[in-house]
Amino acid sequence: MAGPKQIALLGSTGSIGIQTLDVVEAFPERFRVVALSCARSVKTVVAQAMRHRPRLVAVSDQAAAGEVAQALSGAGIEVAAGPEAATRCAALPEVDLVVGAASGVAGLPAVWEAVAGGKVVALANKEPLVVAGHLIQAEAARTGAQLLPVDSEHSAIFQALLGQDRTAVRRVLLTASGGPFRDLPEGQLDRVTPEQALAHPTWKMGPKVTVDSATLMNKGLELIEARWLFALEAEQLEVILHRESIVHSLVEFVDGSVLAQLGVPDMRLPIQFALSYPERLPGVTPSLDLAALGALHFQALPPARFPCLELARAALAAGGTAPAALNAADEIAVTWFLEGRIKFGRIPRVVEEGLRSHEVGAGSSLEELLAVDREVRDYLTRMQSTWT
Repeated sequence: MAGPKQIALLGSTGSIGIQTLDVVEAFPERFRVVALSCARSVKTVVAQAMRHRPRLVAVSDQAAAGEVAQALSGAGIEVAAGPEAATRCAALPEVDLVVGAASGVAGLPAVWEAVAGGKVVALANKEPLVVAGHLIQAEAARTGAQLLPVDSEHSAIFQALLGQDRTAVRRVLLTASGGPFRDLPEGQLDRVTPEQALAHPTWKMGPKVTVDSATLMNKGLELIEARWLFALEAEQLEVILHRESIVHSLVEFVDGSVLAQLGVPDMRLPIQFALSYPERLPGVTPSLDLAALGALHFQALPPARFPCLELARAALAAGGTAPAALNAADEIAVTWFLEGRIKFGRIPRVVEEGLRSHEVGAGSSLEELLAVDREVRDYLTRMQSTWT
């Protein structure tokens, strides 16, 4: 057997990063972490580094990087500082697999570096493909990089499509739990608190993605991501409400056959599949007990109930730089909500204003897309008093 896969883990201190290390630790003979990156979680990344002994730790916050360097002094671990430090992790020549688990568009440059280097990239971070999917896929085709999905929905689609003729796909259905407010009367949405929004009924995730799940923006971003991961058209992508989060997505073929992937709602399952692919290793998650579940439920989503999903569909249809503007506006809106600056019900209105302010362009370069991100953020920040 060949030696362990050498892994660079981007966003190691977030929910996905921590669960990725759970999988790594379950199979020490299969995986080795050679690089870690984070934003500013000093205590967590130091503990991770001391446990896994990577060659490199990248910390984007300069002050936090200084603390990490001091804590790791004498450990033989290099510490890199600054917003671009994570790209060094992705570019290490010995790295076989880059796990993109950093939150937000900040994770895009390092993912781009990995793709440009022809690496295998396990993507948990939606924003790179949402913002720059057309560029990333073109670059992957040029360099031979392979993109493996980590999101449970995209992992399910990937697994259902293995060995299948892609031209025989009629449609793909991404499942959505509906989040914590799926049954809350619309008139009460402005009363919900950040704490309530972070109490997801089936998944344990980071704060940004959890709030996005409550607005269903998360599902909208997943539609855009699926379009690029699987070379699908917008009209082939649908969302269906599935409260139990057991069926992670479904693929319908032109003959009417439907393939679905089922599993317990535990992110370690798709993480492990991405890390071990094309092999399957013994599971670190519990087995699925369908008899104990008794029944699975599905229902259509009322479009008016989740305006963020419709805004994402509009950005997908517009193409070009529109998804970059959508993502920037959503990151701002969610931050404001979590900080108590706006009410929950205003999130879609802020996102809509960010889209309205933007004139859609081709998005022909990474620099153009990142400039759009900054412009939308700057515009909304200048308009903040309108919303608070």
